[in-house]
Parts: sequence; C-alpha cells; structure tokens
Amino acid sequence: MEIKSSGWLAGQLERPKKPVDVVLDTDTYNEIDDQFALAYLIGSSDRLNLQGIYGAPFFNQKSLSPRDGMEKSYEEIMNILSLMKREDLKPLVCKGSDRYLPSENEAVDSPAARDLIQKAMAHTPENPLYVIGLAVITTIASAILLKPEITDRIVVVWLGGNAYYWPNNLEFNMTQDIAAARVVFGSGVPLVQVPCMGVASTFRVSGPELKDYLKGKNPLCDYLAEVTQTQALQDGGNTTWSRPIWDVTAVAWLTGDNFEKDHLVSSPIPEYDHRYAFDPTRHLIKCVYEIHRDLLLEDLVKKLTKV
Repeated sequence: MEIKSSGWLAGQLERPKKPVDVVLDTDTYNEIDDQFALAYLIGSSDRLNLQGIYGAPFFNQKSLSPRDGMEKSYEEIMNILSLMKREDLKPLVCKGSDRYLPSENEAVDSPAARDLIQKAMAHTPENPLYVIGLAVITTIASAILLKPEITDRIVVVWLGGNAYYWPNNLEFNMTQDIAAARVVFGSGVPLVQVPCMGVASTFRVSGPELKDYLKGKNPLCDYLAEVTQTQALQDGGNTTWSRPIWDVTAVAWLTGDNFEKDHLVSSPIPEYDHRYAFDPTRHLIKCVYEIHRDLLLEDLVKKLTKV
C-alpha cells in the first residue's frame, strides 16, 4: 500500500473544526463503556453526523466465539437505540466480522466492511469519513484490504493497544487480532491511536457519580448506571470502586479541543509477542497521551441526561 507523505498525514490528522461524517465500530456487549460511547456520539450531533454503526466481534467469558460476540454486540446496539428512542438510526446498523483475520493479506468480508467501503468512497481526502473504532480492528482492516483506495478518504480513530511505556501490549482490542492491527498501523491510513492502559484508563466514573449525575434522569441513564455498578462489583470492586469508561475517549477526540492532548509519532509496529517495535522512519500517526477527565465527564453527563 502506498504510504502518504508526512505533511499530508499531519494535515489529515488535525482535529476537524467543522461537523464531520462518522461511522462507529463497537463490540457493544463486551463491556459497559461502548454503550456510554455510542450514546455520547449520538448526543454530539452538532459535531458528528452518524452514518453507520457496526457490531464488532469479541471472544471472552461473555461470548461463545467472535461471531457470537459480534451478534450480541449488534443486539446491544439495538437495545441502546431503543432506550434512546432512536428507531430512526436502526437502519444504519450493520453486522461486522464474524472471525479474525486469517492472515495479514486476507480480509474477512462482512456487511459492515462493505458499508464502510461504500461510504468511504463517497468521501474525498478534503472531506474524509471518520471511522471510530472501539473494538478489535478486524472490520476496519478488512475494508482496507478489500479496497486500499479508502485509505486516503478516511481517518481512523482507534481505542486500542497500551501506552508505549507500558510494560506490555496485552490489551484486549489489540491482542484479539494482531494481524488486523498490523494491517492498519502499516497501511498509511491517517490514524489517531487512543492507548488504553496509561491513557484512556484515566477516564473513570465512580458509584457516587453515577448516582448523583445519571440515576433517575432517563431510561438510558438508569440502564448505564445499573449495568456499570453491577459489572464493577462483579469484577472485584469494593465500596470505593471506580471503573474506566475508556471508549468514550475515542469519540471525544472529535467532539472538542479541550478534552485530550495528542502528538505526532512514527507508527509503531504491533508485534505478535505483545510488544511494540519502533522505527523512526515509519510514517506518522497521532497518539493521545492525556485525557482531561473532569471536562470530558461534564460533557458526557450533559449529553446523556438530555436524551
């Protein structure tokens, strides 16, 4: 795949100053943070014009297989849209990859990958489609493999991998499909990475905050508060628990200039032994390194409670 110049990439990676078209790739049933992020995106319609929502695969104790995780995520997207009374958005929902990449050269075809290609090709480098990824990056990598031309018509904002100083790169979105991550990080697509541990992990919400800010505001807020508390306690939380809702931070990169700090770096290479390799001659990506937690939480609460 052709790698673009540093100047062009730096320009594409500037945070947009005007409303933009976006699609969202999300493993919504995996954790509770995807639900927050989806609702936050919908509540940010002044900046983000939602064009598509893709159910992404995942495989852990909450699914029987990547396909099952994708199907459950698809249904959970529909559940959130129902809670928000946004039946009008349901035709935008597509099913994504049902398995991980067989290799770095083989795509996994899916309705979501085809929808992403179609929508990307309707955009231009001057007016790109923003692709927000909150899950394993299989569907996005597959779309790039199926139609490499989309790489100059999209900007990918992906929550995945850990901070570069972290002792390992054993992060769920990254480790499920290293091949897909290597495709995207090596493709030259304009990419904004929001690392998980060390960066997005600082965006947390606590039980008292859920009670004060969300509980009783509307059916969506009640659902988010209840499921977040249940999962936090199941995962070993005590009376002073807090829980990362990190997926919100990927959406937040597009919603305002004050929520995150980022910088340009040479694209790292995700390795199969769960580390990064670094080559300063690689093309540029943008990496978020700080989250302004209080400002972002204020904006999130404002938008969730207006549903």
